[in-house]
Amino acid sequence: MQYMLTSTVAAQEVSDCLIVGIIGNMELSRAAEALDQASQGYIRHQLAQGDLVGELGKSVLLYSVPGITAKRVLLVYCGEEKNIKLPVFRKIVSCVAARIKLMQLNRVCDYLCYESACGSDFYARIRQTVELTEDFFYTFDQFKTQKADKPYYAAPKEFAFFHLLDPTEILQAETVIDQAVAITAGIHLAKDLANLPANFCTPIYMAEQAERLGKEEGLVVTVLEKEEIQREGMGALLAVAQGSEQPLRFIILQYHGAAKEQRPVLLVGKGVTFDLGGACIKPAAGMEEMKFDMAGAACVLGVLKAVTILRLPINIVGIMPLTENLLSGSAVKPGDVIKSLSGQTIEVINTDAEGRLILADALSYGERFDPELVIDMATLTHAIIVALGSVTTGLMGNDAVLIQEIETAGKDSYDRVWPLPLWDDYQEQIDSNVADMSNIGVGGGKSITAACFLSRFTKKFRWAHLDIAGTAWKTGKDKMATGRPVSLLVQFLLNRCQGRTGYEQLKVKSG
Repeated sequence: MQYMLTSTVAAQEVSDCLIVGIIGNMELSRAAEALDQASQGYIRHQLAQGDLVGELGKSVLLYSVPGITAKRVLLVYCGEEKNIKLPVFRKIVSCVAARIKLMQLNRVCDYLCYESACGSDFYARIRQTVELTEDFFYTFDQFKTQKADKPYYAAPKEFAFFHLLDPTEILQAETVIDQAVAITAGIHLAKDLANLPANFCTPIYMAEQAERLGKEEGLVVTVLEKEEIQREGMGALLAVAQGSEQPLRFIILQYHGAAKEQRPVLLVGKGVTFDLGGACIKPAAGMEEMKFDMAGAACVLGVLKAVTILRLPINIVGIMPLTENLLSGSAVKPGDVIKSLSGQTIEVINTDAEGRLILADALSYGERFDPELVIDMATLTHAIIVALGSVTTGLMGNDAVLIQEIETAGKDSYDRVWPLPLWDDYQEQIDSNVADMSNIGVGGGKSITAACFLSRFTKKFRWAHLDIAGTAWKTGKDKMATGRPVSLLVQFLLNRCQGRTGYEQLKVKSG
């Protein structure tokens, strides 16, 4: 879908469908009022029939409106204008996207973004409209023998946003569109990879996709195989992989968008392509969803995809440790002690706490790049779902400024996070009497103690951890990857490129 701006007034817009708002007690928005005048009262007459329900996002479709160039007009109920803040606007957009998906349209013109001025700016509404619309038109049907071939499943070719902006603001709006399109490209890549079944999306396949992205976008890609991983001394990653016949891989991707002396941002993504739980085997119900346990690694590729499209002036290193966590005669056992790349020893109490093991070696490996900061993303703990559900991502780390910076990016992108404490009081829960630490905490706070474990491998850099177990995919009948937190992390990088590093924000916040 191609997104663009238009300044053509509603009555004269040549389009297959105009999207205009109805507000309050069936009052006309400015665009709807203009259409009503051009049609000599036709819009008010149709509203008087009572077909439009005063429920947020509900709509009525009108055909061949007199005096209007467009073929259709979609009247959308938006509620009280003072209440149209970004969460409400997102719901309206979702309803509109679901409605236009049922039509055969080549060009759509949206007047809602420009008019719904309460609680958010024009640019934020454009960004959300692009991302939500693309999400509604996303499909994953490559394994279906009978495709959805009905023409109304096809997305419109053009989606135009009405504006009355000066040249400087137009440039800013066009930039926001470009950013949103790049972000959705990254989200689609992350979704496509995470949605693949585990017999297709193996560590080798993920390595091939990394190499493909590198070739297409000019990234430097390094793929380490088992012998090289052994020479490096990544005992934690090797321990998780030893129960599987699928060869493990360790991927490093480097994007050079700035001067060589600029220290990179390091992104680390958990890449367990299927998690059976090892000897501590998971319950059968819902186990097929463990193909999503590589969503963190998929998002590393998604972020780099978006960054390369935008050509951001920043250096980035992405790391993906890739393996399955299966059960066999050679699998790691509860009580085993393993040695990590850092030299620290780990007592494996629960083989289903494997993500933190492979991340430990990945984080230690990342030290050699002398990163400015490190962010890992992982479907790490069920406890984060208990705590936060599927709405927001859990956030922990060792640097208050970095935490603030990520929170800001979450608000900007509406891919939100919620900080949890990472106090030293929790560290004793992962102490072991036979090794330096155990891989699971005693007592409650399992998401926090998992982050405490990771913190023991991050002492040499500024670090934040994103637990995406509740946000990386949807369950039930809508079982699909979400592509989160691609939007959050690209926004984080955009903010840094614009000089919003977090230090200034924290200073203002603290007075």
